Amino acid sequence: MSKKLRFGLPKGSLQEATIEKMAKAGFNIQVNSRSYIPYVDDDELEIRLIRAQEISRYVEHGYLDCGITGYDWIIENGSKVHEVGEFLFSKVSRRPARWVLCVPEDSPVKSVKDLQGKRIATEVVNLTKKYLKKHGVQAEVEFSWGATEVKAHELVDAIVEVTETGSSLRANKLRIVDELLSSTPRLIANYGAWKDSWKRKKIETLSMLLKGALDAESKVGLKMNIAEKNLEGLLKNLPALRNPTISNLSLKGWIAVETIIDEHVVRELIPQLKAAGAEGIIEYPLNKVVY
Repeated sequence: MSKKLRFGLPKGSLQEATIEKMAKAGFNIQVNSRSYIPYVDDDELEIRLIRAQEISRYVEHGYLDCGITGYDWIIENGSKVHEVGEFLFSKVSRRPARWVLCVPEDSPVKSVKDLQGKRIATEVVNLTKKYLKKHGVQAEVEFSWGATEVKAHELVDAIVEVTETGSSLRANKLRIVDELLSSTPRLIANYGAWKDSWKRKKIETLSMLLKGALDAESKVGLKMNIAEKNLEGLLKNLPALRNPTISNLSLKGWIAVETIIDEHVVRELIPQLKAAGAEGIIEYPLNKVVY
């Protein structure tokens, strides 16, 4: 019987992005809408699709060996788990998600102190209660099942809601009073699984491949040919081409240069390469970059 690693992936808003990153890492996952157990092309993996809010609890208690969930839910659940790595793969931006305290734009509330004796709605009840306690404020915190932004204008005095860009809050005429927590997705492991040498190696491999896939997203490969006599000038004037691979071409006096650089600098770089004497410049995408 082959060994298995039970791996929890977040169902819901992060699901699509997570499965896409897993594919780039080399693991193809197919989700059946009627099952929470997707197919994966790795006999040593058993994937479970579970709400991000619950994954850290299942990892802590050993139902899952490891999983990907937000740092916010680890804190909200108070889960005791081993954190393997941090990964930024937001569906909107490369920014972390932020849990913020919000009030309507015309609210007299200027700081958390103004919420003494008031009512706050949120999905992160424990996080909000800890925040209020830290500031010495007593207020009623109620769990919100959704549509929290709408409640701020009629049903409660303030909300604690998650945002990346703040655009949804502005659209709902809400003002941010304070930030409680910044959160990014984390790969976490059960302490028992982490002590098991086979499971630990499998989890570390998953982490390495995922990180490689994410690091590759912001970079591209560049190849070019250049006359040997122009190489020194090229490298001196273009510090972005650090540690390039250089190889001889069959044509005497010419060499090939290959490097990996940040994608956002390419548009400025290519005209400079051309001006420095580079020819046959090729830009290509990367699947993984493992350092």
